[in-house]
Amino acid sequence: MHHLLRKILASLTLTAIAGASATANDRPNIIMILSDDQAWTDYSFMGHEHIRTPHLDKLAESGVVYPRAYVTTPLCRPSLMTLATGHYAREHKITGNDPSPRLAPKEDPKHVELSIELFENIDRLDTLPKILGEAGYLSHQSGKWWEGHYSRGGFTHGMTQGSPGRGARHGDAGLKIGRQGMDPIFDFIAHAQEEEKPFYIWYAPFLPHTPHTPPDRILEHYNALGLDPDVAKYYAMCEWFDETCGQLIDHLEEQGLRENTLIYYVCDNGWVQTPSTVKSKDGWRHGFLPKSKQSVNEGGARSPIILSWPGVIEPDIKGDLVSSIDLFPTVLSAANVDIPDGLPGIDLMPNARDGERIDRDIIFGDSYAHDIADLDNPEASLLYLWAIRDRWKLILSYDGEVNRYANVHPRDVPIQLYDVIADPHEENNLADRYPNIVADLKDAIENWYPLTERKLVSKN
Repeated sequence: MHHLLRKILASLTLTAIAGASATANDRPNIIMILSDDQAWTDYSFMGHEHIRTPHLDKLAESGVVYPRAYVTTPLCRPSLMTLATGHYAREHKITGNDPSPRLAPKEDPKHVELSIELFENIDRLDTLPKILGEAGYLSHQSGKWWEGHYSRGGFTHGMTQGSPGRGARHGDAGLKIGRQGMDPIFDFIAHAQEEEKPFYIWYAPFLPHTPHTPPDRILEHYNALGLDPDVAKYYAMCEWFDETCGQLIDHLEEQGLRENTLIYYVCDNGWVQTPSTVKSKDGWRHGFLPKSKQSVNEGGARSPIILSWPGVIEPDIKGDLVSSIDLFPTVLSAANVDIPDGLPGIDLMPNARDGERIDRDIIFGDSYAHDIADLDNPEASLLYLWAIRDRWKLILSYDGEVNRYANVHPRDVPIQLYDVIADPHEENNLADRYPNIVADLKDAIENWYPLTERKLVSKN
């Protein structure tokens, strides 16, 4: 593990930015592991001082790790939709978690109508389970899934029922996975074996997400370290999530399936736990600190990505900039399935498997208010656009509509530039010092996302 950590730390200093088909088997099994609200630092393999993640460490040691990886939108529902569709939020139009209360209060029957209308966005796009199903895969949904019944996403099997008004907001029955055992997934794997079909598993447990209710047997370890009690609970939740990952991977090995299974890991968005002793700023009533969940800062948008496929992908640490938008084409490539035209992501298999250079020197992201102001117009609630090239990250703040969680998005500075290699906590805004870099990245962002309505916020 120390060897892996040294390689990761070395890769974080790299600034060079460097579809093939699978070779081991035409149709490997594929599993997505998605944690929920976890900072990019909060793993043993990423060097955390206290958090124990032995099973994800083992997964990282067995595959390719991209420490400089990001999700496109640092909020769970739009982040998940990008993973499911391969598109940015501006295209799949699920920019937030809920319709704005301005459109209809939660208790208003119209709120349910708007929620159903949001479900229909996924009908417009091909999803990963749907495309894999056409290639002969069975698929199983568990954990977080906001878009109605699991079949709406193209899954052949699943847990979420998706009835509006019946706890479907995060994924209803799907949220039992991990916290209440792994049997639904194990049963599905047995069924796929009986059918002699390859399978795709969407494992997105409600972990380490609140409520932070870890088993006492795990929490005791962190309490013994003398940590703040709220921080100890969060750390224990990270370990509990890791434990469930180990149960899944061990089951694959017991069934003789691990060698022919690609596992990919990413988190939906970051989380930095608020200690119980910290007095939050006025109006802040959240369990997370600023610059984490819902934020395009590193603490919100950054997540390591792991690709592990024994015998096909050799273990390595890559310094390349990659994005969650890349996982959709990468999975299809691994499955020997044609990648649809027009996807914005890049197939990572040639890089991960063969060491080919990634033909891209910049990644982008968009971020919106928690509540969707206009179901047809993503720009209405646009708050940030951002890009990273080499060590430089530019964040542009826009005047989109915010309802709840306004204090999470102060937007008091229209343009921010950070050297995220030297300053990963983004404490020093260098925009005034490097105007040429700002201009170049700003042009790139505006070409990538041409705006028709939104404007940069005014400088205070």
